[in-house]
Parts: sequence; structure tokens; C-alpha cells
Amino acid sequence: MDRPQLPWDGGCRCGKLRFRISAPPILTMACHCTGCQRMTASAYSLSVAVPTEAFEITAGETALGGLHGDISHHHCPWCMSWVFTKAKGLDWFVNVRATMLDDATWYSPFIETWTAEKLPWASTPAVHSFPEFPTFEQYGELAKAFAEAG
Repeated sequence: MDRPQLPWDGGCRCGKLRFRISAPPILTMACHCTGCQRMTASAYSLSVAVPTEAFEITAGETALGGLHGDISHHHCPWCMSWVFTKAKGLDWFVNVRATMLDDATWYSPFIETWTAEKLPWASTPAVHSFPEFPTFEQYGELAKAFAEAG
């Protein structure tokens, strides 16, 4: 399915926290790590990596949840929806939970990570799979392939 025209809006379950994305995604992902399984109460988390300068909170504020440290998981303080993640040292992108988009019907994960920890029955249509995270060098190649795939 084709991606909808930008900008994209989204928000938490209760609607008190809202955001806007104004540039195309860098990459789409599914993460099978046990941390994501526990944070989502599901088999994996789904995310859209977007350039930091193209991500804007338009209403509300966030509260930190999950891990505290080099990775910050941002939640709505009211409904506690996990909305996005930022990582120190990787300040050039924001990892937005795909299901927080108002229209996520176009979404499909291009890569899946931490398949070494995936539940035996869990599968995705991802084009590329990694037992852990790809190497830093691989991310550039994957982002290029994702952009070319449209």
C-alpha cells in the first residue's frame, strides 16, 4: 500500500499526546527483543524511524517509562501509551511506534531485529532479519534500500 501524503499525525490512545511527522521515514522495523515484548504486551514492537527535525509534539507532554538511561521511552502520562523512543548518541532520528499513527494502514516492517529472542510463532513480512541489531554500517545500506523500495 502507498504511504499517505505527509505530514502524518498521530497520538496516544487517549489523545492527550499528539505528534506530527513532516518527512519520509528512514526505515520501518519490528523488534522481537524481550524488552519490546514486555513493553508492548505483544510479540514485538513496530516502529518508524523518522528524522528528528521532522518530528514534533503538537499537544501534551511525555513521561519516561521503560528503561531509563541511554534509551528514553516516551509515554503519555495519562494513558501510558508508549509513543516514541530516543537514544543518546543517535540524536538524528526518533523511533515512533507505528500504531500511534492516525493512519498506519500503509505500514509494513522493512527489517526485523532481535529474532534470536522472538517467540516461535511470531512472524512478520520484513524483507531483512537480524538475530540482534544490524551493525551501524548496515543501517545506512538498509535505509538506502528502504528509500529505493518506496
